[in-house]
Amino acid sequence: MKAERPLQLSVVVPAWNEESYLPATLAALDAALAESGVVAEVIVVDNDSSDHTATVARRAGARVVHEPQRRIAAARNAGARAARSDRLLFLDADTRVVAVHIEQVIRAFAEGWAGGGALVGLDRPVAGVAGYGLKLWNKASWHLRLAAGCFLFVRRNLHRAIGGFDERVYAGEELGYSRRLGRLARRSGMRFGILDVPPVISSGRKLSWFSPWQHMLVLLTFVLFPWAGRFRALTWFWYRRPRDPGG
Repeated sequence: MKAERPLQLSVVVPAWNEESYLPATLAALDAALAESGVVAEVIVVDNDSSDHTATVARRAGARVVHEPQRRIAAARNAGARAARSDRLLFLDADTRVVAVHIEQVIRAFAEGWAGGGALVGLDRPVAGVAGYGLKLWNKASWHLRLAAGCFLFVRRNLHRAIGGFDERVYAGEELGYSRRLGRLARRSGMRFGILDVPPVISSGRKLSWFSPWQHMLVLLTFVLFPWAGRFRALTWFWYRRPRDPGG
């Protein structure tokens, strides 16, 4: 009888009303895991969805965890608590990966990394203010070692050591998380940084959902008031959607 290979990774996918995007995300993830040969469990955290997110996730073979508090940090932490592997990868429900992303995460862990992230691309052409913002984020992410929340990997014991994601925050929780994890990694003689791989591909749907001036308003809000992430009203950009979420 062939022995089962040990679990190498727990992939946590927080999802709120993602029945439209989740199938493609999970299909891409399954293909990446199969090509890389990595044994992983996939945990979809249903963040109190009102659509068929949980059903879609189960049909795709994912384990579903329900988190009633509508807050992305709480959803990520709930998935981490349910994980069975000592290695975690947080992946957004609208973000697609390929085999090289999974392979490099496993390699980074083997080389003693505490955790890290990847650069981000969008699934559609982007220009103007949005294009500038994306380029600026990727430069800041690389040089300041700030992992985007859509793709962030970490050792589970270190995730616990820094207290997980800050649940007082409605948005931007990955920034404080990256800083805390980076400090802990340095004290422990480990590395935290951005993988030298092609960008993961995330949805650019907000480009069609919101106007350029709304994008600019969000940017200015966080530049002038860095604590805006603690207020639900000021983080509407992440919690408001048009009637057709498939945009």
